[in-house]
Amino acid sequence: MTERKPPGVPFESWVDKQIRDAQGRGEFDRLPGAGAPLPTELETAYDELWWVRRKMAREGLSVLPPALALRKEAEDALAAARAAPSERIARKIIEDVNVKIRDMMFKPPPGPPLGKKPYDVEEVVREWRQRRAAAHGDGPGSAA
Repeated sequence: MTERKPPGVPFESWVDKQIRDAQGRGEFDRLPGAGAPLPTELETAYDELWWVRRKMAREGLSVLPPALALRKEAEDALAAARAAPSERIARKIIEDVNVKIRDMMFKPPPGPPLGKKPYDVEEVVREWRQRRAAAHGDGPGSAA
């Protein structure tokens, strides 16, 4: 809504017109939560930061300590390397996450310890080759 209420027009009728116009343009169609019941006070305790939590959930953000966030990233990287379309990509994924793991090992952040050591790139690539050969029926030595 960019226009201002014209002088002399009652506020209520101006607002009603703005709403009707927006409905006509479909601006209320497919809004998040449409058709879902509103939470009641009985279902949820009051949380002053409810809007922060909802925004973070919408944006896919989390508030994990750095070591836990890197632990999750390392596990995701290992899974991504195992599913990589080529050996070069698998190797790059593991090498990149190893840099972050080594940095955290030598410069520990506050919070719980990482509990991870760098992956053996050759071992991960060897596993990648075996999985690829099993999935595609490739013979030995068919690395990309």
